[in-house]
Amino acid sequence: MPSKYKRILLKLSGESLMGKQQFGIDPEMTKLYAQEIKSAVNAGVQVAIVIGGGNIFRGMDAEGSGIDRAQGDYMGMLATLMNGIALQSIIEHSGVPTRLQSAIKIEQVCEPYIRRRAIRHLEKGRVVIFGAGTGNPYFTTDTAAALRAIEIEAEVLLKGTRVDGIYSEDPEKNKNAKKFETISFKEAYQKNLNVMDMTAFTLCQENNLPIIVFNANEPGNLLKVLKGNRIGTLVKN
Repeated sequence: MPSKYKRILLKLSGESLMGKQQFGIDPEMTKLYAQEIKSAVNAGVQVAIVIGGGNIFRGMDAEGSGIDRAQGDYMGMLATLMNGIALQSIIEHSGVPTRLQSAIKIEQVCEPYIRRRAIRHLEKGRVVIFGAGTGNPYFTTDTAAALRAIEIEAEVLLKGTRVDGIYSEDPEKNKNAKKFETISFKEAYQKNLNVMDMTAFTLCQENNLPIIVFNANEPGNLLKVLKGNRIGTLVKN
């Protein structure tokens, strides 16, 4: 079955790279994601990625330690680049060409973010990893994912999590929580389901960019989503 989508943006949390560790990067998790991404590329899909930095440092947690919020957010941006470098290396070891682009300039390590260049890389079959969020403090990597997805004209934003979709309550705390297969942006907002932060959520809603929340830790799930299987939860207008 061919892919339903030609160009996607995959959002992964930094915490997803920890695996069962309490901190840092689990090599087995990066290998899993690399294989999932490779399968998507082999299916003819153009793949862009935004990854968080929470496994190393979360800017919004910095204030409690006495670090200024803006400075903490810049530290978080650097953490996303560390994750991006790790993911880039593992993906390339699997035989897939990549480019790492950063919203803040670190020219010895990666390219600066340039929209037209990113799109050209995607057209040439390269996986593009966007690091350093939006380059501005006070914006999350969810917002960066929504913004980049809109800029590169992705058809869908895939949010990879450790649960298999959006529930009425936290399914890890309440086994009777109801899972939504499809939900509108309006309904998700009214139910306060916290799909993404409000800035990211509003960007997707206003630009008619659907979001699919799915379990990225289950091997084969990414390809199933791309082929249109009922995996996770679809949020749309």
